[in-house]
Amino acid sequence: MNAQDVADYLQSHPEFFDQYAELLNAVSLPHPHGGRAISLSERQMLTLRDKNKALELRLAELVRFGQENDAILDRLQRWTRGLLLQRNTRLLPDALTTSLAEIFAIPSIALRIWEAADDFADLPVAQAVPVDVISLANQLREPYVGALTEVHACVRPLLEYLQIQSIALLPLRRGASPQPFGLLVMASSDPRRFHGGLGTEVLSRVGEIASAALTRLLA
Repeated sequence: MNAQDVADYLQSHPEFFDQYAELLNAVSLPHPHGGRAISLSERQMLTLRDKNKALELRLAELVRFGQENDAILDRLQRWTRGLLLQRNTRLLPDALTTSLAEIFAIPSIALRIWEAADDFADLPVAQAVPVDVISLANQLREPYVGALTEVHACVRPLLEYLQIQSIALLPLRRGASPQPFGLLVMASSDPRRFHGGLGTEVLSRVGEIASAALTRLLA
């Protein structure tokens, strides 16, 4: 009989320790953290204690994530509410970027639209955009987050903030249109602020809300 046979027998006969309960205290096992030998029942208690600690840590992590998500949703709601309350369409682009920077603590933001209606063509946001910026936006199917590489260097002139270590690029679209009508750029000197491992779900929502708001300026 080998160890597997013993394990199979005990699994098939759970009543064994009911009949030989004294064995639970007679069997000695090494302490999981070294030191003296302990009984099987003590080992079970330690195992349960370790599992409880792991569950407590996991629960605390879930609570923290929930609190962070609540804070993000609260900021997103405040930003959206401000856009809805902005009645002056000409002031909308500045209101959008200023409130976004304040609420989400973003050091530098640039916004460009290349399909603005004639009534808004004189706004800074509607000024001529380099072809390579439009080409870059056309290639984005979802927000880009990460380093400012050579591929994305064309957006640098749009930003006042020069010490750029990470960026987020959000293409702006009319509904499900594949071609963007503009680009929202966010930048930071912190390389971890917008990094490749960052989820883009919140940024996608920011892009969708910004797109919906800014359609008021389009031809």
